Amino acid sequence: MTGKTKVILTILCLVIAVMDISGLPGVLLHIQVADVDSYIIPLMVNFLIIGIVAWLVLKAFHINYDFGFTGDGLKAGLKKYALPGVLAGVLSFFAFLVGLYPFDYQPTIWKLMIEGVLYYVGVGIVEEFYVRGLFLNVVDALAAKKKNHTQIAILVSSVLFGLGHVPGMLGMGIGVITFKLISTIGMGLYFGTVYKKTGNLWVAVMMHTFIDICALPYCFTQNMRYEKVSLVILLLTYTALGIYCLRQMFQPKEECIQSGRF
Repeated sequence: MTGKTKVILTILCLVIAVMDISGLPGVLLHIQVADVDSYIIPLMVNFLIIGIVAWLVLKAFHINYDFGFTGDGLKAGLKKYALPGVLAGVLSFFAFLVGLYPFDYQPTIWKLMIEGVLYYVGVGIVEEFYVRGLFLNVVDALAAKKKNHTQIAILVSSVLFGLGHVPGMLGMGIGVITFKLISTIGMGLYFGTVYKKTGNLWVAVMMHTFIDICALPYCFTQNMRYEKVSLVILLLTYTALGIYCLRQMFQPKEECIQSGRF
């Protein structure tokens, strides 16, 4: 990665991060469909704007960096690394199911499809692109002279991924914030590890999307709460996932999937 590429990708990453966390300019729109939360579709519009901005910047500066949006290694990557993510998602679904029961709302199919599924497809693509595809790779390049530069990049990007979710948790109480922070860092370790192990960003996108969709029980309630039982299950689940990924990160190279990256 050239110096010019590092600078451009860093600036692009910062721009996308600000747009994603703030929701601007999409949140300035007012689009209401059935009982879908009013902020969901504007945020989805924002995802499209982010995609256009990224495409224009990469084209304008002739950036041909391989982010891993390819079919190569996808099947093998899912076969080798999907199971821990699937188990984490299923346990998350169970945690939300137990914590939110009994449910007090009957959603329309629009809410289920748009808010419960399509929105998270956008989240998976956008967050994996700028957190792993951009930020992680830039940190990896900057630390290239260090022995464990890729592991350092995964750790740094995972912590920033966790901290990036804090603004959305403000007001929930220190306990909830702490649990959620640890959980999202554990997720970040997983997404970063499977990305670097496979060299395929779609693997991380698909697992990110699946885990997020497992929050579907929230479509069936009007009480957006986190019960202690849910927090405990989530904390244990993503702490275990993080430990699994730390082991994967530092295992001998000959045991890794052959991607030429890690």
